[in-house]
Amino acid sequence: VRAPGEDGRYRDLRVKWGRGAPVKFFVFFQAQAALVIVLSVHFLFAMRSPDPAFRLMDLAGIAIWVVALVGESVADRQLQRFRATAGNERRVCRTGLWRYSRHPNYFFEWLHWLAYVPVAYGQAPLWAILFAPLLLLLSIRFVTGIPPIERRSVERRGEEYRRYQRTTSAFIPWFPRRDP
Repeated sequence: VRAPGEDGRYRDLRVKWGRGAPVKFFVFFQAQAALVIVLSVHFLFAMRSPDPAFRLMDLAGIAIWVVALVGESVADRQLQRFRATAGNERRVCRTGLWRYSRHPNYFFEWLHWLAYVPVAYGQAPLWAILFAPLLLLLSIRFVTGIPPIERRSVERRGEEYRRYQRTTSAFIPWFPRRDP
């Protein structure tokens, strides 16, 4: 869900990098472009099947893709509605999919990447097919996605967000835990 102004993650980097920010952003975005190439390899495996026949694995990939598309769309819409409601600026969204995951939009985005695995199955070694989704999972979960958002959310929402962290799965949608 797009918010007005500069993305907080980039603003934080700009402050952290100071006067060297323009050069560092250039390197940062070039590294992202190279990563896109690496992450796209499993798409090539999915598209290179010499057999044009529709397989059960193709159906599985399509089903996962549909769930991912619908899930991410629903999560984004729920967050957008929550943010548009007056008085919610410093509150935590705990409705819909956000009750089961602190980042359902990231989960369903990752699930989209995983949808190509069954389609590519049998076209390349399994490690090569799983590489991109696993790399993306590690990146979202531990580096570029969730950690910076969680830090900012704790700063903005304080104890309410800490309680949300204690009771709600960070990534995979799951039933909420009781707050100890």
